[in-house]
Amino acid sequence: MEWLTDEQQQIWRDYLALTSRLHTAMHRQLQQDCELSLSDYDVLVALSEHGPMRINELGELIGWEQSRLSHQLRRMRGRGLVERESDGDDRRGASVTLTDAGLAALHTAAPGHVDLVRSVVFDGLTPAEQREFGAALATVLSRLRAPRPAT
Repeated sequence: MEWLTDEQQQIWRDYLALTSRLHTAMHRQLQQDCELSLSDYDVLVALSEHGPMRINELGELIGWEQSRLSHQLRRMRGRGLVERESDGDDRRGASVTLTDAGLAALHTAAPGHVDLVRSVVFDGLTPAEQREFGAALATVLSRLRAPRPAT
């Protein structure tokens, strides 16, 4: 087995620290501004951008396992942020819809969230660095989406 180089190890650890601290900061900001969790926000954004979706499609879109999404949607339904609608013909065909309260919560949350992301991630990067950062992320994400060969 070949280990990471010292440079790769430092980049990897910096990435882990970045994602952990950024998630913590985003969660804290959302809780303080509007009592939403980062998970609530992820679901609300997906539904606002794509409209009503089958639950399995929503899970694929945001990259969550079915059980995590089911628990999250149950909590959000209890707070009136989303509605679950069953397809009478297909029991697996349930869909989820953003409610007026969910849309209002998203509109309340979005400005502070955008300000945080812009100030922490983008304001310190030149336009060229932003493009490079985006290209690197796109490359890694495409490799994660590609089927892995059987070992």
